[in-house]
Order: sequence, then C-alpha cells, then structure tokens
Amino acid sequence: MQFEVLGPIRLRDNGEEVPVSGLLRQTVLAVLLARANQPVAVDTLLGALWGEQPEPRGHQKLQLHIYKLRRMLDRPERLSYSSAGYCLEVMPGELDSERFCTLIDEAGDVADQDPARCAELTRKALSLWRGTPYQGLDVTDLAAEIERLADVRLVALEELYAAELRCGRNAGIVGELSDLVRRHPLRERFHALLMTALYQGGRPADALAAYHGARHVLVEELGLEPGAELRQIEQQILTGESIRPGTTGSPTTERPAQLPHSPGTFVGRAAELAELDRIAAGEFDEPARIVTITGTAGVGKTTLAVRWAHQMSERFPDGQLYIDLRGYGPDEPMAPNDALARFLRDLGVEGTSVPQDLTERAARFRTLADQRRILIVLDNAVTADQVRPLLPGTPTCFVLVTSRDSLAGLTVREGARRLDLDRMTGDDASRLLNELLDERRNADPEATAQLVERCARLPLALRIAAERIGERRGVGVADLIAELDDEQAQLDLFDAGDAHTSVRSVFSWSYRELSPESARLFRMFGLHPGYDLDAHALTALMGTEDLRATRRLLDELVRARLVDETREGRYQPHDLLLAYAAELAGEVDDEESRQTAITRLFDYYLQVAWTAVDVIAPQHVEMRPAVTKHPVTGPVLSTYQAALQWLETERQNLLSAADRATEYGISTYAIDMSAVLWRFLDVGWHVDDAHRLHTRALVAAREHADRVGEALALRALGLANHRMDRYETAAGHLRQALALQEELGDPQLLATTLNYLGATCHYIGATTEAIQHLERSIDLYGKLGNQFLQTKPLTNLGRIHHRLGRYEEAFQSLERAVEIDEQFGSSPSQAYILLNLAGLHRDAGNYDDALRYAQRVLNLARASEIHGLEGQALEHLGAVHRLLGDYETAEHHHHEALASARDNESRAQALNGLGLAHAARGASAEAIRYHHDALAVASDFGLRYELARSHNGLGDAHSTLGETEKALQHWQAALDIYQELHALESRVVREKLNLSRDH
Repeated sequence: MQFEVLGPIRLRDNGEEVPVSGLLRQTVLAVLLARANQPVAVDTLLGALWGEQPEPRGHQKLQLHIYKLRRMLDRPERLSYSSAGYCLEVMPGELDSERFCTLIDEAGDVADQDPARCAELTRKALSLWRGTPYQGLDVTDLAAEIERLADVRLVALEELYAAELRCGRNAGIVGELSDLVRRHPLRERFHALLMTALYQGGRPADALAAYHGARHVLVEELGLEPGAELRQIEQQILTGESIRPGTTGSPTTERPAQLPHSPGTFVGRAAELAELDRIAAGEFDEPARIVTITGTAGVGKTTLAVRWAHQMSERFPDGQLYIDLRGYGPDEPMAPNDALARFLRDLGVEGTSVPQDLTERAARFRTLADQRRILIVLDNAVTADQVRPLLPGTPTCFVLVTSRDSLAGLTVREGARRLDLDRMTGDDASRLLNELLDERRNADPEATAQLVERCARLPLALRIAAERIGERRGVGVADLIAELDDEQAQLDLFDAGDAHTSVRSVFSWSYRELSPESARLFRMFGLHPGYDLDAHALTALMGTEDLRATRRLLDELVRARLVDETREGRYQPHDLLLAYAAELAGEVDDEESRQTAITRLFDYYLQVAWTAVDVIAPQHVEMRPAVTKHPVTGPVLSTYQAALQWLETERQNLLSAADRATEYGISTYAIDMSAVLWRFLDVGWHVDDAHRLHTRALVAAREHADRVGEALALRALGLANHRMDRYETAAGHLRQALALQEELGDPQLLATTLNYLGATCHYIGATTEAIQHLERSIDLYGKLGNQFLQTKPLTNLGRIHHRLGRYEEAFQSLERAVEIDEQFGSSPSQAYILLNLAGLHRDAGNYDDALRYAQRVLNLARASEIHGLEGQALEHLGAVHRLLGDYETAEHHHHEALASARDNESRAQALNGLGLAHAARGASAEAIRYHHDALAVASDFGLRYELARSHNGLGDAHSTLGETEKALQHWQAALDIYQELHALESRVVREKLNLSRDH
C-alpha cells in the first residue's frame, strides 16, 4: 500500500489508485497519516472535521468514515482503535513524506564524500512532490506538519545546489537558482548559492549584481543588511578569492556566539591589540595559538580580551566560546570537568553522551574542535592545570586566557605567548576619564591627573568615578578628590597592601551615594553564595515581596556601575566589587541579619526548585515536603519549558548554595535540595552535579541522624553511579537505601528504590535478586494505586525475562506496561516499552512485528527528540534486516545507530551489531574489527552483556576463518559471562564449544 501526501492526498494499492471520495474522509485520512503509527484522539479527529462547533451525531459520522476507510485499505486491521484513539499503521517506505525525508537523510550522509550521489538522491526525493503537502485540505491540525515538510523541502533544495556546485555544475544551475531567488527572495542561502554559481561560472559582475539585488530586497522588506555569509562572498568576489563550492550552508549544530558585550567607550591598549593581531597572524618565529593576558584585578584583562575577540569574530566562522572560570570569585573555581561539559553541550553534544572522565571529555572536545575555526575565551583562570584540559588540539582554533596569575606553565609546556597587561598609562587613563565625563566636569587637568592616580589607573575604578561625578550636579573632579581624602582614613582598615586596595575609596564614595535600600541590596550581593542572580533571588535576600522595588534598586546599582547586568535579567558585580560588598556586609549587618537573609535565599531556592520539578516530573516529586520558614516571591513556572529553563539557569546557584550550606550553619539544605533535584539532574544527565550534591547530602543526613534524608541521598547517589556505569557501586548504595527504607516503612519510596535496585542488579548479574525487587516494586505501586509508575518495573522485568528466554513472561510484562502507559498518553515512556517489544518479537522470530514496533519507536523518538532512543530503534531495525538477509540495509541502520549513540552501552550494541552484519555477509575480518571495538567499550565500562556478545561474535568470526583456538577462547569467555548473567545465550554458546571440541 502506498500513501501519498506530497500533493493532493492519494492511496495506491499494487500501483492502482484507490479513490478517496469526499473532503471529510480525506481529512480523516490526512490527520491519521500526519501522525502515522500513533494514536489520534477522537476529539482531535472531530475537531479536524467540524472545528469548534459540535456536529450532531459527530461520533457516529466519524465511525462511518473510519469504516469506509478500512474498506479501502489492503488490510483493514491497519486502522485500529484503542482508548487513546485511532491509529493507522504505515510500514517503512509506504508514505511518500517519510520516503522523502529518508532520501534527504541519505543524501546528507554522503554530501561531503560523494556530492554527485548526494545530488542524485536529493533530486529523487524532490521528484516525490506533486504540489503542496495535503493540498486542498484546510485543516488547522495539519498546519505544523505542512510547514515542517515545506521547510525540509527548501533546505533540500539548498543542499541540492550546494552539491551541484561541488560537482562543478555551475552554469547549468544558474537558471534554476534564479527562479528560486525570485520565488523565495528573503531566503539568503539561495542568493548565496546563485552568487557562487555565477562567480564560479566566470561571471563576477553578474554575481555582484545578484548581491546588490539581494541587499535591496532585504533592506526594503526587512530593514536588515545581508548576513555575514552574503557579505563574505561579496568580499571574496571583490578581492578575487576563490569560493569553495557548496560551503555556504549552515552548520549542522548551532554556531556558538557567546562573547559578552564589549564596552562602548574603549581607550588605549593600541599596542596590546596590535600584539594580539600579530600573534593571531603568526608573525613570530614560533607561532602561538594560545595567548595569556595577565595582570592585576580591575586592570581590564577581560575588557581587552572581549574587545579583540569581537573585532576578530569574523575570522572564526565556526563561532566563539566564552566561559568564566571563576578563579577569583566567592566560590571554588570552576573545575575543568564542568567547563568541558559546558563546551560539549554548547557544541551540540547531548547530555547523555558527555563522557564522565576528564580525559575523555577533553578528547571529545578536541575531536569536535578539530579543523574548526573557533575563538575560545577562558576568562579568570586561576592555574595552568585548570586551563590545560580546555585547550583544543588544532591550530585552526585560537585561545585567549585571562588571569591574575602568570600561568607560566602554559608558556613552557603549551607554547602560549604571555601578554602582561599593566595599569593604564596616565595619558590613556586621563583620556578615558575625559571621554566618560562631559566637558564641563573635566576642565581641571591637574585634578584629573590626581583622580587618575587615586583610581590607580584602573579602568574599573575610573568608570565608577566618572559615573558618580556625572550623576551629581555642580560636582567636579576636584570635589571628588576632597571627598576621597576624607574617606581614605576609614578604608585604610581594609588595606592589605596590594596594588588595587586604594580603589576602595572610589568604591566607598560611590557606595555612599546610594539610597539606604540600594546600599543594602549591594551588600546582599556579598552574601550570595553563587554567581549571577535575578531579581527574584535578590528580593528573597532583601526579605520583601516587592519585585518591582527590587528592580528599581537594581537599576540604581547598574547606573552607579556597582553591578553589571551580565545577561537579560541577571546581575553580578565585578569580583573586586563583590569582595567589597562582602566586606561591607560583614561590617554593617550583624550576624543575625546576615543569617536571616541567607536562610530566606535558601528557602526561596528550595521552594521554587520544588515547584519547577513538580512541573517537569510530577510523578517523581518525593514525599519529603519542602517546609520553609519564609514566604517567597518566585517566577511563574506553569509550563514544562519555563520550569526546565529556570532549573537549568539556576542549577549552579542551587548546587553552590548546597555546597556552602554547612558554612552558613544550615547543612540540612543540602539534604532537602538533593531530595528535590534528583529527578531533574537525572533527566538532564547532569551526573557530575548529581554525584556532588547527593554525596554532600548523604554526609549531612548522617551528621543530623536524618534517616529519611539518608535513604533518599543513598538512592539518588546509587542512580547517579548507575548513570556513570559504576554498577557495583550503585548496587551498594541502593541496597543501603533499601535497608533504611524497609525500617522506615514508606511504600512509595520503597517501590521506587526497588525498581532502581532491580535494574542495577540485572547489570551485575544478580538476576534472581533483580526479579524479586522488580516484582515487589510492581506490587507496591499497585497497592498505592500508582499505575503510571508501575510501567517502570514492568519494563525492566520484561527485559530480564527476555534475556532469560522466558518469552511468554516477557510478553506479559511488556504488553501490560504498554496497556497502562496508553491510558496516560506518555509517548516517550511508551517508546521505551515498544523498543523492548521490538527486540522480543525479533528474538521470537516475529520479524514483521519486530520491524513494525521498531519503526514506531523510531518515529516516536524523532518526534520527541529522544536521540538515545533513536539509536536503539535503529539498532533493532538493523538486527531484524540482518536476520531477513538484507545485509546492506542492516549495515546502514547499524551505522546510523553508532552515529547517534548517546551512551557507552549503545555504542557497544551498535558496534556488535555491525560485527554481526559483516559476519553474516561473509566479511569475517571486518566483523572481528567491529567486535574488538565493542569489546574495548564493554570492558572499559563493565557492560557484561555486551562483553559476552563481543566474545561470542569474535568466536564465530574466528571459527569461520578456521582459527579454532581463538574461537574456543572467545566462546569460553562468552559462556562464563552468560552463565553469570543466567542468560539464555549460554546454551547456544555451550553447544558451539562442545561441537568444536568434538571435532
């Protein structure tokens, strides 16, 4: 059966068209095809047919249309009904829109290596289009799918002509591109491709004319100048440079552009900027791709680095990475492991595939940066060891490091060039001050020179001084000097003798100009244990509920240059000012008021975190209530995205507060935050953060004899170790948690722990124990009436029965899990269950069912953007096609699975799958290579089942090559592990061993 939606909707059976009469029937079929292999609720179909106005006997009329549609299908059972709605089963290759997307994906895979094949596949995909998607149907529910397909088609056209350019077909595509430019005048890439085709075809004048035409349209229609891509091509044409054909496309991952805002007034530093230019251009005998900018606090290291980076940004088309390593802030410096995790995520790596080991993260970062032109700014580094793991290994990247330390080790070992930044010269400092002041305030050169010296020629202090003078009428530079003289004696108490302490007088003068409430708010910054924060957190610190008042006070602090708005709605003082705020808080505010403010802040974080987690994971919020002493005014977090965004934004502040809770005498905060955040940290795969928080919570819970908190921390720590593939350690923590919860007698907590322990025991070969724990978890959830959470242990139990060869029990568990999940409509959850059913049907020999389930999982995974699940579905599809003898398709799916693997187990599975596929078609040497790669991954991370599969595959491949001794060694290793796991495969391997030994 063929379904066609890339034009007027059509059905074909064995090549013959099956008429679908009537607009209403076409609408039902269209909505079902737009969500092929997914249940569509009855209300959705009724709304598509008749809109918001209820139709008399609408349900009966819908049933009649469904009945007639079933009669048109080759198999009526394709269109099934469940409590979740109607579902139309569509097999791979039957829906033209799915075939289109598959061909486009295949074209993308070969775009770099074989542009001719890429163009061929893309044209084949585009030939499927007969008009607009779902043409003639005006259905709101189809709008998003129509827009998606139309956008994919435009991207495909862009990629087609990029491939044609790489093949040297310049003249032949000018006409087609000109037509596309006329029909899509605001799509800049079509303009870029046309300019490239004209220029490569020897028509530079026409190419420039095309650029001016594009610019005219963009300016007239949008009020915007052309983007960097078009401007770069114009410049290359003007200078006669060659344009590499087909490189005008967008990168596959979002281009990072993370540089902070550069100050508008920038004076001096001409020599330093020129030095950076020469280093970047390689004008020295020993070219360097790393520069360290060193100097005292407040001297302008970050400003210089950011200024130069903005000027050079176009030389680094693959983006700019920026990170504050917090070497001199109130908290511990950022660990290289955490910084690398940030970089990897910024470069498109999913959280689940960020390696745990520092060495592995550094290697992955170097791989991603290889041959890419990225500018990397590492701000406020404290030691060379903090920086080294963050250095790319490619000369195409350029690294700027700022630090108060000389970082001599980077110069010696990594060949970095150091740029020592001294305080500004007197002339430059005076010029900066004069530019910041209006002409009426800077008429006294002598007073200006005195103020420059009182500010230690530090740009930070000069900017603050200028702001203070500018805000006060009738006050000039000389007036400020007199006031500073009066205040200096008081500030000498804080003077530690370092070069920048004299600027405290400037800070003090600025601080004393604040209103009492804004001065108090400034001191609150000195109490905050983390990094940049928002108005809500500051309102909590202030002990008010008036958010508007807090924002007015923040505006006053920003105008006074005492606080910077680091990004929209986030505030932080410079580290010198932060230290000054902390000093003031210690002097002005008594211990009780400081403690009260910190407690209010921690209460705020705890309550809002609780609210956010309740939105993103309502079934997983623990029964430990977030009881706090103070009411809070928090942001509105009513949607999943808003709640997740808040948690991600505040994650480091929440963890930093937990780290320093003991210092503030409220260590129980770490216990509560661990109980609140465990599910968020797990879903986001923040395993480093999870391990750190739950370890601290466990220590605090034991100190306070908090047995409930101890049990929760143990369970969360066990889960974190499980995610890090430390299964023995995880089992130890979970068993301790279980013992505690048995004593406490809380069935909800007990059921959750039993599920995680059961899953973990299975990984370490304790299969009997695993089954007992999972069955008990199911029973407890049932008694609690929580059917949704029953699906978790049911799925784990089905997986174990499957591996033991107990197919009937496995089907019972998994089908029961699907039945429960469909009641809640949880597609991501259901996909995991269906994945296990696909594998079960495969091993039971039900290949058609296995393909059907695996394809459903793939569709759900892609729709929900669950990339790890996508790889698992591809792995299953590859295995079934191998068993069906379609080795080419099998290898294709396994390669896709390997490319999308997001964890070590998935990588090992994909590698073993490739080994089996190559062995099946007789390529034993290739099979051995893939199985050895899988063996290495499985060995490194303790993946016992995949380790056994690797040995088994190696045994088979060596046996085929007549290498009997090697085959026997690997089979015996596989048998030992399978027996330890009580796996069904042990019988098959034992038979191979016996047969080989008999011969």
